[in-house]
Amino acid sequence: MQTNKKKKTFWQDALDVVSFAVKVLIIVIPIRMFIAQPFIVSGESMLPNFHNGDYLIVDEISKKARHPQRGEVIVFKLPAEHSRYLIKRVVGLPGERIEIQGQKVSITTENKEQLQLHEEYIKENFSSYGTWELGDDEYFVMGDNRNNSSDSRAWGVLKKKLIVGRPFLRLYPFGDMGFSPGEMQARSIEIPLSLEE
Repeated sequence: MQTNKKKKTFWQDALDVVSFAVKVLIIVIPIRMFIAQPFIVSGESMLPNFHNGDYLIVDEISKKARHPQRGEVIVFKLPAEHSRYLIKRVVGLPGERIEIQGQKVSITTENKEQLQLHEEYIKENFSSYGTWELGDDEYFVMGDNRNNSSDSRAWGVLKKKLIVGRPFLRLYPFGDMGFSPGEMQARSIEIPLSLEE
């Protein structure tokens, strides 16, 4: 009699564990595939704002509701190798013309407004040259560590369809934990050329 009770309890416990696991999978898998996913920073291209080993949660859903903005940090698939993921900052938006002369990044917007970027998050001098015209669904991205970053200057524009999302939470290191890590508001980095001294 006691053996049957133990068997019943064992099978009930096993059924409870399986039921719990199924419920967790039903909740976790859609979140992982369509809403948010973890991302570990690898490399130094975003120093000093992101370090090798930073553990981020990437918001995948907001990209469907809004377009990436200048100054935001995004995670995306490398255009030439979709199995690799990179993290960079959005500098140029669809329809814009980007010109880099040394350290000076100038932008002609879709509305023909002339801007120059004031990027306080860049901590080292860099020197690049080139001009890029962006199409309707193309972005220009660069790493904050411009001297050690493979970005749009090297491999060209980024198609919107390759964008995975933007980091909305840094979980590790604990001392740097926070929401919207590294993000800058466009108005804080855009200087209309007419106001430049």
